[in-house]
Amino acid sequence: MEKKEIVRKGYNKVAKRIQEITGLEKEGSEELDLLANFTSRIPLAGQVLDAGCGNGAYSRYLSDKFKVIGVDISEKQIELARQNAPKAEFICEDMTKIDFPDESFDGILSYYAIIHIPREEHYDLLSNFYRMLKVKGVILITFHINDDPESYEKDFFDEGTMMYWSG
Repeated sequence: MEKKEIVRKGYNKVAKRIQEITGLEKEGSEELDLLANFTSRIPLAGQVLDAGCGNGAYSRYLSDKFKVIGVDISEKQIELARQNAPKAEFICEDMTKIDFPDESFDGILSYYAIIHIPREEHYDLLSNFYRMLKVKGVILITFHINDDPESYEKDFFDEGTMMYWSG
């Protein structure tokens, strides 16, 4: 099975479980401080891309101040995102295939999402983010530190489903 298909199917299967155990209210203060710093640099009513938006937890937070477009490869995550963040717009798509006009966004957030994109696609993805970002725009990308080039987990969220990690 192709890597991104593993990610899509995996997140479809565990979507409800993730919703139950994750969310901004469960994040540590360091995570919230990082997000607050990011949002403080975006003009009010600015446009933000939430790439790999998952169930929309961050989109909900952002959509109180900004116009938010969330993108995720998982149909189930997008369904939850639409419920959780009704002010935001959501697109079910592979983030490496999105194509907005140049300088469309004041901010781009990708919270622990590019860790599921094969490393050989990172350069093109980041170049596309840069192209879509306005001149004084800000970007926040989070990821895990891992020396392994890629790995597969066989029991993601204890749900017996496989997950791909690019490292």
